[in-house]
Amino acid sequence: MKKIILAISVLATSIGVKAQQEISYEVSFPNAIHHEAQINMSIPNVPAGPLKVRMSRSSPGRYATHEFGKNVYNLKAFDANGKPLVLNQPAGDVYEIPTHGSSVKITYTLFGNWIDGTYAGFDETHAHMNMPATFAFPLGMDNRPRIVKFNYAEKQNWKVATQLKPMGKDAYYAPNLQYFMDSPTEIANYKTASWEVKNQNGKTQTIHLISHSDDEQKTIDDYAVMVKKMVAEHMAVWGEFPTYDYGNYYFLQDVYPANAGDGMEHRNSTSIVQRTPKIAGYESALLGTFSHEYFHSWNVERLRPKGLEPFNFEHSNITDGLWVAEGFTQYYGNLLLARAGFRTVDNAAQTFNGLVNAVLNSPGAKNFTPIQASRYAVFADAGVAIDQTNKNNIFTSYYTYGAAVALALDLRLRSDFKLTLDDYMRALWKAYGKTEIAYSMSDLEKTLSQLTKNPAFAADFFKNHVYGTAKNDYAKLLLNAGFVLRKANPGKAFTGFGRVDFENGKATLGSTTQGTPAYDAGLDIGDILLTVDGVEIKDQAALTKITDAHKPGDVITITYTYRGEEKTTKLTFSENPALEIVSIEKTGGVLTPAMQTFRDNWLNSQVK
Repeated sequence: MKKIILAISVLATSIGVKAQQEISYEVSFPNAIHHEAQINMSIPNVPAGPLKVRMSRSSPGRYATHEFGKNVYNLKAFDANGKPLVLNQPAGDVYEIPTHGSSVKITYTLFGNWIDGTYAGFDETHAHMNMPATFAFPLGMDNRPRIVKFNYAEKQNWKVATQLKPMGKDAYYAPNLQYFMDSPTEIANYKTASWEVKNQNGKTQTIHLISHSDDEQKTIDDYAVMVKKMVAEHMAVWGEFPTYDYGNYYFLQDVYPANAGDGMEHRNSTSIVQRTPKIAGYESALLGTFSHEYFHSWNVERLRPKGLEPFNFEHSNITDGLWVAEGFTQYYGNLLLARAGFRTVDNAAQTFNGLVNAVLNSPGAKNFTPIQASRYAVFADAGVAIDQTNKNNIFTSYYTYGAAVALALDLRLRSDFKLTLDDYMRALWKAYGKTEIAYSMSDLEKTLSQLTKNPAFAADFFKNHVYGTAKNDYAKLLLNAGFVLRKANPGKAFTGFGRVDFENGKATLGSTTQGTPAYDAGLDIGDILLTVDGVEIKDQAALTKITDAHKPGDVITITYTYRGEEKTTKLTFSENPALEIVSIEKTGGVLTPAMQTFRDNWLNSQVK
């Protein structure tokens, strides 16, 4: 009996100590019609010395900085008795309380009117919250648990959807700051459909489709059937589901034409913001974001590159590995929709075509490596700049770049080793994903070496295609599956003008791309075309007509102005570099049985 009493006493003490550490929030929406939320934060057991509280400058799944502090105002601090405390602001998103007691309460107003995966939005229909955009936090207390209570009784039919642990009475729990900030929350009159999945260990988990959209329940139920089929193909790649904390995974979908649009992965959920009027009639098109973001529940949420673990909320997070974390996810997001039957062979070929064109025809991929593209994410991933950059000449998105590397590696594993990229992902999952050990580039190479039992191949692949800018022979690789890579417009003249802005009778050039005739002719952004080959240029039709009348190698004269000065240059047409991937059957060639088998094994369902 004494032992039982002692155990209960120890447990009660443990719970009491934990409760004394909990940082608690209350969120209410008294002025939601004007896009405001009111947030209170209570911090118990505050250590002696100045207390610093801040807003985030970055967000899980985003790699550039985002100044969330700009939407916070009326921030005040109080002691346990409600007495105002002196508050300093050493930086735009940092607040300091020099002296205080053991407990501090912070109150502030937050404005939010941007519905995507990064920011927050409040109105009469819902509260859409990405946590770093919403919640301030005290520095030095990252390991403390969080409790958040949402007050919305006056909002008819609202309910909460979040990966946070429910505590009852609209209160939710996170074990620490990292989990809390990674837990997007939607409060709305949404509709839902759920289904259970069973893992290899026999444990059952539940996947929830949460849809805030103008759709009937039947549409949500039918759409859940499609998503369920997609989910099964993802599981077939990895061989098992992740262990979702608290046994649940949530697709948090918000659909409305005025939304900003986005998809943002999180540990046990994803925020999917789409811009169609509703789901009905757009089902297949909307699946792309679902597929990409769900693959992230393995790749990047648990299989994480160094640089993202732990995530730093005070500045941008840089890593060498986004070509895998985002690029391989981009590759599989589309591939698995084909395997699930939601994309045709031609659809798949069109997607691969975009990847191959991006890496073979862009100066960013020709001159910079996938690792360098990954590092540039701190400037490119929805980062905001008001000055012009040279991005189109130095950067190829790590999404498409990495997906093109994945395409080549998948085809090489299949043709040379009778393995697949699925095998590689499962090997990485076993070594670094399931164990949640952040990987380095050398870890990726080592795993490829072990899988193929060919260290020379792995070393060569990484040297040339990861650390270097060499490109795989996509034409040869695709032909194994009966796809032909060829010039899309052979013999057609090409200027490389890109986008030309026609306004008030003026034809103004945008930034030109290195290696194109326009770039080589010394033309660039801001130049105003006057005549091309002697013809006055006032619309796109005039430019197109001139180009169509010439062939590669022809030289023409161009007159233009830059900052009011008239200039003349010579432009030499090149052949249009655009490529296309078509099935061999459509070229008049023969799809051999070996090609058909290769294609089927690659693009057909892997669900057993």
